[in-house]
Amino acid sequence: MQAVPSDQLRNIVITGHTGSGKTMLTESLALSMNITNRLGSIEEGTTISDYAEDEAAKEHSINSSLIHGLWKERKINIIDTPGLPDFHGDVKSAMRVADTVLLTVNTSIGVEVGTDLIWDYAKEYYKPTMFVLTKLDAERADYTKTVEELQEHFGHQVAPIQFPAEEGLGHHIIIDVLLMKQLTFSPDKPGSMSVSDIPDLYKKRADDLHFKLVEAVAETDEDLMNRYFEVGTLTEDELRAGIKSALLTRTFFPVFCTSPLHLIGSERLLNAIVNICPSPLERGPEHAYCSTKNTEKLLDPDPEGPTVAFIFKTMSEPRVGEVSYLRIYSGHIETGHELIDAQTGQLEKIGQVYTMIGQKKVPVDKLLAGDIGMVVKLKDTHTNDTLADKGTDCRISPILFPEPLLATAIEPLAQGDEEKISSGLSHLLEEDPSFSIEHDTEFNQTIIKTLGETHLDTILNRLQNKFNVSVTTTEVKIPYRETIRVTAEAQGKYKKQSGGRGQYGDVWVRLEPLERNAGFSFASEVVGGVVPTRYLPAVEKGLRETVSDGVLCGYPIVDLKAVAYDGSHHPVDSSEFAFKIAASMAFKSAFANAKPLLLEPYCTLGVRTPEQYTGEIVGEISGKRGKIIGMDADSRFQTINAHIPQSSLRDFHMQLVRLTQGRARYTYSFSHYEEVPQDIASKIIEAKNDKGHE
Repeated sequence: MQAVPSDQLRNIVITGHTGSGKTMLTESLALSMNITNRLGSIEEGTTISDYAEDEAAKEHSINSSLIHGLWKERKINIIDTPGLPDFHGDVKSAMRVADTVLLTVNTSIGVEVGTDLIWDYAKEYYKPTMFVLTKLDAERADYTKTVEELQEHFGHQVAPIQFPAEEGLGHHIIIDVLLMKQLTFSPDKPGSMSVSDIPDLYKKRADDLHFKLVEAVAETDEDLMNRYFEVGTLTEDELRAGIKSALLTRTFFPVFCTSPLHLIGSERLLNAIVNICPSPLERGPEHAYCSTKNTEKLLDPDPEGPTVAFIFKTMSEPRVGEVSYLRIYSGHIETGHELIDAQTGQLEKIGQVYTMIGQKKVPVDKLLAGDIGMVVKLKDTHTNDTLADKGTDCRISPILFPEPLLATAIEPLAQGDEEKISSGLSHLLEEDPSFSIEHDTEFNQTIIKTLGETHLDTILNRLQNKFNVSVTTTEVKIPYRETIRVTAEAQGKYKKQSGGRGQYGDVWVRLEPLERNAGFSFASEVVGGVVPTRYLPAVEKGLRETVSDGVLCGYPIVDLKAVAYDGSHHPVDSSEFAFKIAASMAFKSAFANAKPLLLEPYCTLGVRTPEQYTGEIVGEISGKRGKIIGMDADSRFQTINAHIPQSSLRDFHMQLVRLTQGRARYTYSFSHYEEVPQDIASKIIEAKNDKGHE
């Protein structure tokens, strides 16, 4: 395949809620473009874009997948993406490099949680967005209700380009109010679209929607508005140009109709992609950051300019190794091209360059600015890295992945597998930066944070299948702390005589409570040499070791001051060891008399939810000992701000999904420590001490 200039390219991402028809829409467009000669099946695992073993097994997309084809002498790159929010890292990476978003909506269900989420991503990246209604041939399809929901959720700038003549079983006719024509399709037959005049039965509805379409497009441009006032309408060419311009400024969001399973609407959608979706040239320059001068630069999609290419996805393939998907924002790439990783300065020599059709690699000599493709076996360049010509000090701004919040601790099933786990997780993180790995040194726990339970299961399955290492999951341990309420003092005397030189240490210690977050401090008020100065470091060491180990149930002690103020010594038997033990004894005795208590970490929690779920979420937070500290309204959403014990967040993710059908999103971060209620503290202490005595 020859290199394609940027004005002849269209880069499309197909995305939407799970089950909204993304993969079958991709499949139907591929068949219409003669990329394949038959329509694949999700159930049979034969689609072009869902080719991985775990995708076939689960019957839904887990990875984004790239295909390309030709239509009307234009090359169309299509990225099919997963629908489950657990895999929205791939959605955001694909959207980062696409020029137009096709947001699929299942007309038998309407706007779903994924629709809202993806709309937010498209808004964040300022991407032209078109809605594609799917499954209009389903028994419960409801076109009118779906369009009303889209307009209610996303504004009056959502405007239908088409409506179905009939919905449900047998659907095969679409009325196009941009063309003002009837489009008839022979189900399951590619290339069967026929164009005819609109019958009288649908004429009035078509005229009404055409009028609304003209008004909506005219509102986006002053010249078109003046033209509309002068003539009373706009021509098809003016409408098409107006739609393309308004797509770029996100002031218009057209709605198209399809039934991908039977190839209905696919050809017309391809025509729309070619005619109204922007090319990379029309999308304009890309923002790049130049580190030497600490400035931003606009990169034009110029094939003669310096090469700047962005890695948006990394995968590992058996017998191939690491494969890197990239978009060229400036210049070109070709086999043998020497580039540098703009982040590290690492030299990378490009091997064979490919474009992709699912898992099939299509070798190409060269990819020009604006195009999307793949290279293999880069040394040390990964997702979010920029490859550039030597001397080109520019890198593309990174993908902002959704924040993983569901924390799970993992342990090896087989002893000695810790290194294999670490290596395997590092490789998986290069493929999927939307999860994170942490090591809790306090409890020696490896913690994985994911976007959800399915995301976690997928990572652990891949760890097993790719790296032959199995793990078990366990709860993340809560970093409780111990402290005191009042001042107390006690003596610690360590005296041991067993023949020969004995051991003698005697010290009085006073414990004083400090304000929260003050930590631990030590002071000496010893006078008269009752405890020789040379033994005071041993006293402090004994105190600090006891503070570290805890007294109540083994958690570190905080927010107190320990003062050594008296004692005695023996000229022969005293030693550093004896005074260290004596200090620990004194501390423990004083601690028991200082009204000790247990502290727990609290987090600041923010929940963004549709208004109808606010009451239930507030109740859930309050039931978990959370404290509501405020609420903010934002369009159809409420943001609930609260403080909540970290221990209460263990099952919060699942409860929030259950309460809101996955429509609410949340964030949290450590805030402060508070006293654990006595009844709960007693259970924690009892459980911890019971475990310690096993």
